[in-house]
Amino acid sequence: MKMLMHASSGGSLLRVTVAVSGLCVPSNLFRRYGFRHYSVSTALPSISTKKNNKYLSQPINAVLDIGGTKITKDDVVKDDPTNNVPDSIFTKLGLQLHNRDKHPIGILKNAIYDYFDKNYTTEFTKFDNLCPIVSLKQNFDDVLVPADHVSRSYNDTYYIDAQTVLRCHTSAHQAELLRMGQTHFLVTGDVYRRDSIDSTHYPVFHQMEGFRVFSPDEWEKSGINSTSYAAEELKKCLEGLARHLFGAVEMRWIDAYFPFTSPSFELEIYFQEKWMEVLGCGVVEQEILKRNGRADNVAWAFGLGLERLAMVLFEIPDIRLFWSNDERFTSQFSKGQLGVKFKQFSKFPPCYKDMSFWINDSFTENNLCEIVRGVAGDLAEEVQLIDNFTNKKGMTSHCYRIVFRSMERSLTDEEINQLQLKVREEVQSKLNVVLR
Repeated sequence: MKMLMHASSGGSLLRVTVAVSGLCVPSNLFRRYGFRHYSVSTALPSISTKKNNKYLSQPINAVLDIGGTKITKDDVVKDDPTNNVPDSIFTKLGLQLHNRDKHPIGILKNAIYDYFDKNYTTEFTKFDNLCPIVSLKQNFDDVLVPADHVSRSYNDTYYIDAQTVLRCHTSAHQAELLRMGQTHFLVTGDVYRRDSIDSTHYPVFHQMEGFRVFSPDEWEKSGINSTSYAAEELKKCLEGLARHLFGAVEMRWIDAYFPFTSPSFELEIYFQEKWMEVLGCGVVEQEILKRNGRADNVAWAFGLGLERLAMVLFEIPDIRLFWSNDERFTSQFSKGQLGVKFKQFSKFPPCYKDMSFWINDSFTENNLCEIVRGVAGDLAEEVQLIDNFTNKKGMTSHCYRIVFRSMERSLTDEEINQLQLKVREEVQSKLNVVLR
């Protein structure tokens, strides 16, 4: 697959052209094609200095072209009562950090590819350009997520409309790939979740899904049952992957729960003097295989977050840095160089702003964080609840501390005050709370 990238020096225009398998949401916007080109033309958010020394975001215009069908912002950020996708999220579609060979996320992805290429005679097919817009069925039903599961809520997931979402996980492509006849595959891509604001959480991040199907003759000659055989092969595979990435580390397996696997496990490694979760995995629920033409087989699957591992391997302290175009960040990394330690190039001072209000029954912290991100973008470093109390009338008050900090420059009092004022206005109007 080819990825061609051009960024103009002035307008931060990024053009990406990649060959992509045409797996996308079955709606009136998209049609399934074979291998086509996925073209993205988008003006990235950029900072410009005005004569009055204010820093203002440039307007963003973007068009996605998937399989010959053009998708504008209005197709994703729609006037629909169920739509909760902000402009800031739309601008991330198509940027694909995982396909940049000199970016920490891309370097890590390629290192994992290298492990599978060297250790398995049956090649794992790699999918890293699948469309992030999927149906509700693909995202939840196909992987057995219960109807009442919290991840289906508008508080947790970005809905384009009542039946279409931005994928929450790369598992959203699992069923379709099985129906296509795939038995060994890796799926890497950007995933989207409404989340808190701090140094390790961001509403867009990158996952890798691994999947392997076994036929009866593989486990029958082993003398153990199919589930035990798949679990043993899974653990052997992932322990080798952990050593490939982290060296000779101590490991342990923790029993876990996922809707789509049973038994389910989490792998932890002892790294830098503490236990760290690396990934979740398990033996695929037989119902998934049965629905997709593999009733006589057994399979394993795993999923890992690339940012989580890259932050440790490259010693990157803030997840926002992955999205930086600052050369002081991007120039530190080279193709194939896993684990180069990031050198902090600056530490600009934070600015703290507190905001108190009486909440209502519909208030959620994720909704607050979406407003803060929508106003401040990546200048918002953290949103933290620092106080709450309930008065004699049963009214509950929350006080949140918002930390503003740029990774690239010092912020002025004037611009922070303007941002805070805008946040207060939108919190009051959109969340229907009473400011104090």
